[in-house]
Amino acid sequence: MAIVNTALTTTPAILLNVPAGKKYAITTLLVCNTATDDGTGTNDSGFDMYIIPNGQSASNTNIVLKNLSVSASDTFTFNVERIILEESDQVVLVGKNPTNLSATISYLEV
Repeated sequence: MAIVNTALTTTPAILLNVPAGKKYAITTLLVCNTATDDGTGTNDSGFDMYIIPNGQSASNTNIVLKNLSVSASDTFTFNVERIILEESDQVVLVGKNPTNLSATISYLEV
């Protein structure tokens, strides 16, 4: 099993890009809001997630999660669905302001 981590910004981040000749199965995606919960919701943040087939770009046709809100000090878990990616397919995340989210993806080669 392999793991990739990144801090999200408002610029699209390629969390996973399947290399030539490979197939990956996504096992889990975690998005953690690292900010302290101050009780006001000020530190809540959101993100978009795209699963992009080879040759495409991020668009409304391949968005999987749109402006999903993660409360401060909370973690969103995407682990029930199994996604199989082929060569050059990508998982891309875009954070919203405030940018206080980190993402972790776990995958297996199949």
